[in-house]
Amino acid sequence: MIGRIVEVADDRRHLFMHRGFMVVQDTEGQRKELGQVPLDDIAAVIANAHGLSYTNNLLVALAERGTPFVLCAANHNAVGMLLPIEGNFEQSKRIEAQIAASQPTHKRLWAAVVRAKLEQQAAALEATGAPPAPLAALARRVKSGDPENLEAQGARRYWGLLFGEAFRRDQNAHDVNALLNYGYTILRAATARAVVAAGLHPGIGLHHSHDNNAMRLVDDVMEPFRPVVDLKVWQLKRNNEEYVTPDTKRALVRTLYDDMQTDVGATPVMVCMQKLATSLAQVYLGERDKLDLPLPGLPLSLASSLQDE
Repeated sequence: MIGRIVEVADDRRHLFMHRGFMVVQDTEGQRKELGQVPLDDIAAVIANAHGLSYTNNLLVALAERGTPFVLCAANHNAVGMLLPIEGNFEQSKRIEAQIAASQPTHKRLWAAVVRAKLEQQAAALEATGAPPAPLAALARRVKSGDPENLEAQGARRYWGLLFGEAFRRDQNAHDVNALLNYGYTILRAATARAVVAAGLHPGIGLHHSHDNNAMRLVDDVMEPFRPVVDLKVWQLKRNNEEYVTPDTKRALVRTLYDDMQTDVGATPVMVCMQKLATSLAQVYLGERDKLDLPLPGLPLSLASSLQDE
């Protein structure tokens, strides 16, 4: 079952657990109950409000279910995330294999991730009517470890082709950049859940190596899925929806439930993340050779909506 992404964006809210449900309560007036969500149905909780309060019992219950609780800053970027200590019955075995993986293995896997990201970026550009050839050409050149840093070269070309030459990716800016921040926060939370559920340690990455990043592997694994968010933001911008609003938030969350093409047919983005994380654990254990990555191409419903516009 694919869980629900639950965002709380109003300061006047209190969250607590009651009989297997997360309860949302107003903190003003008569403190009315505003809604309940079954804990087992939640994939992640996004705390995107400064005055929000919640009980420790709720956080414990979410952690026991492997459900990330994400703390957002004013720019809609994730600044903290509560994850469980235990995520898989083979967790210790898998983390030991993850630690023992050789540098050539990490380089080979990172090359596959970069190649997939560039291919998805090329598909996103093609969908918008921009030339995909520059990104597709870079994807064909990726070598083990990406020594030429083609990922960064691709980003420099990609943003200008997608949003125009004047666009600059700035996490502290508003408008389109804030939409991207929010989309990536949702994506990161879902990827973190997949990584922990696969029994892997989120801080041991393939490529990302910043000392202050406790989510290195999460940031590696989510790379091929970023273009899904980028394309949705492009579509929102084209429809004159350039700011973070309840409607644009819902649109970005829905990208996780859209279908991507895979070797076994159409598969929801969130499930593709789970399959990728699980395949990575299996590579570490020597049970398979390659990562289970989605095929290049648009999410199916997004492709259909672009054709209809």
